Amino acid sequence: MSETEPHGPSGAGAPDFDSMTRDIADVPAVEVITTVAVHLMSSAAVNLGLSEGGEDHRDLDEARKLIHSLAGLVTASATEIGSYHAAPLRDGLKSLQLAFREASAVPDEPGQGPGEKFTGPVFS
Repeated sequence: MSETEPHGPSGAGAPDFDSMTRDIADVPAVEVITTVAVHLMSSAAVNLGLSEGGEDHRDLDEARKLIHSLAGLVTASATEIGSYHAAPLRDGLKSLQLAFREASAVPDEPGQGPGEKFTGPVFS
């Protein structure tokens, strides 16, 4: 290895980890939190069967885990990211919780659905 290649050869397409680290350091926390929340929402929606060809991807157990995690993130970060960012995340979360209730053959008792430990009971 040469001095310019301390960690092995770097060819086209090799990630520049130093640059990537610097880039993430420049991203505000609110962006990281909302991006993670949107990914959780999207994945939960797919697992609820709400995407194109949804029934093929429906997995309520996975959806429950994702919604529960989303609820914890949104609840814990709401004061940090402000209502401007938290309000749409809460709306999306509530929509997913209601969709979960509708998709369940045996709906959970109020307050026992995914994420309701953090949000309280969700009613339509």
